[in-house]
Amino acid sequence: MNTYYNPEDLQKFSSVGKDAPELWKKFNEWYGAVFAEGALTEREKALIALAVAHAIQCPYCIDAYTQASLEKGANKEQMTEAVHVASAIRGGASLVHGVQMRNAAEKIGM
Repeated sequence: MNTYYNPEDLQKFSSVGKDAPELWKKFNEWYGAVFAEGALTEREKALIALAVAHAIQCPYCIDAYTQASLEKGANKEQMTEAVHVASAIRGGASLVHGVQMRNAAEKIGM
């Protein structure tokens, strides 16, 4: 199946560090620390990442964090709820910008 985003490209992610290995190493260290167990569990972090992946609409991230969420013990109900949270925030952010539109319209005198 031909798609704009080739799912196999996710496996090539590390190639972006090919010409900047020190930066890639630092990114990986930081990334690993971010997703390590802390105040939030690894499962909770994977669900947050899944929600963010949907908000930023990154198909590679959606694939990766769907898998990570499942591996960390999340179920489809929890994952779906996380996607709904992201959708609600994204929708609310669009709506709240309606205030900006109303302010601009009032300034113009409409």
